[in-house]
Amino acid sequence: MPDRAAVAFDDIHKSYGETHALQGVSLEIRVGEVFGLLGPNGAGKTTLIRILLDIIRADRGSVRLFGEALTREHLDQIGYLPEERGLYKKQKIVEVLIYFGRLHGLSRADARVRALHWLDRVGLPEVAGWKVDRLSKGMGQKVQVAGTLLFDPELCVLDEPFTGLDPLNVRLVQDLIEERRDAGLTTILSTHRMNAVEELCDRVALIHDGRLMLYGDTDAVRAEHSGAEVRVALGNDLPPVPEVTDSVLEGEGVWRLRTTPETTVAGLVSALVRAGAEVSHVEPLLASMQEVFVRVVQERQRDQSQGRESLS
Repeated sequence: MPDRAAVAFDDIHKSYGETHALQGVSLEIRVGEVFGLLGPNGAGKTTLIRILLDIIRADRGSVRLFGEALTREHLDQIGYLPEERGLYKKQKIVEVLIYFGRLHGLSRADARVRALHWLDRVGLPEVAGWKVDRLSKGMGQKVQVAGTLLFDPELCVLDEPFTGLDPLNVRLVQDLIEERRDAGLTTILSTHRMNAVEELCDRVALIHDGRLMLYGDTDAVRAEHSGAEVRVALGNDLPPVPEVTDSVLEGEGVWRLRTTPETTVAGLVSALVRAGAEVSHVEPLLASMQEVFVRVVQERQRDQSQGRESLS
């Protein structure tokens, strides 16, 4: 994957009166990756996205797109699926999609061909002539995904793209995101579905209270915030060893072990073998993105609470 930056945010600050929505956020999103932009509600994610889309301007800092200072002309390269939905309820679906394509410079004929193609891709070829108000919530979400992707944007921002979708259609949208990565196109994914982040995102950033709290490779972030847990498969019973502080039997011969902080995987295996265990498999366990998210946000909230107490 190229290391060239598709998007570079440098020292972004934005305030609304006394509220500091973003406080010095700097990060890069690489060409061809799926990048997870995470954070609790009100953290500053939407503000950062709106600055990227030139809907609002930063008070300080800069944004570069594919190595160039962001201009209005760059917006034709960006597809955006907002969390707030925006289909015209009394219009025919194919006409709405044609309109979206025309906004990004497609001819009417080309936009129509792509609209029908993308309706087929999301499993809704039969709704082209329907009016939007006939759609269920999930169908409407898939139509908006089609409208976002139909002009093959170099950069796509998807804000909660799985809303209203059943598991089969969540998988469908995940497949479309993975196809974009395979084609060398860049996707920013903002979602609270942490399992999707683990499956899809090459790298992540977590923003809380307008500050960048986490940033890096997804598995590296998980590893950094993981506890000392290991899964082992044994051919006999688990012997007691001082390196293990807790154990849970997950299945026949398969144990989830919590170890002392200083114990390495190699050290654990050696201790088990010395104690007579028949070890056939061992793997360190990464914290889930859900666990990382909750832990980081709660630690920040605890630090803020202690800071307020010290001032009172």
